[in-house]
Amino acid sequence: MLMRFAAALAATMAAGILMSSVAEARPELVGISGEYTPGTIVVKTHERRLYLILESGRAMRYPVGVGKAGKQWSGTTKIDGKYLNPAWSPPREVKRDKPDMPDVIPGGSPRNPMGVAAMTLAGGEYAIHGTNVPGSIGGFVSYGCIRMLNDDISDLYQRVSVGTTVTVTR
Repeated sequence: MLMRFAAALAATMAAGILMSSVAEARPELVGISGEYTPGTIVVKTHERRLYLILESGRAMRYPVGVGKAGKQWSGTTKIDGKYLNPAWSPPREVKRDKPDMPDVIPGGSPRNPMGVAAMTLAGGEYAIHGTNVPGSIGGFVSYGCIRMLNDDISDLYQRVSVGTTVTVTR
């Protein structure tokens, strides 16, 4: 009887920990250190978090999925396009690794890795985009794109414009 109680307690605690970590991962207003201009997006790859700087020392923090080992990058760029329900064509590297993948996946398809919105980044094949695989958020999962929950990319999409500075750190 004591063993069953202990097992039930452990399962309840584990569920609570999982639920609290999911709750903690939701967008939240936080303090942030560093000299960032309001309106800048900062992605901290090692944290798997994206920050939208609101004012000096304050930011909205979102959980994200980031590049797999060997696919990560860092630097500063700008948003050069914003798209709702975009169609997606796999970049050469993805197509090489997954040759059976279609050349185009239409926007709105549950198989489309862009989710409900995408913001392309200047100077490469990367984007900040939604996902139809919410369990991938918080992981090292992409070929270099920054992946967000669909609700979160919808929120960020409304807050920023083409030309917004994006800084990615490891």
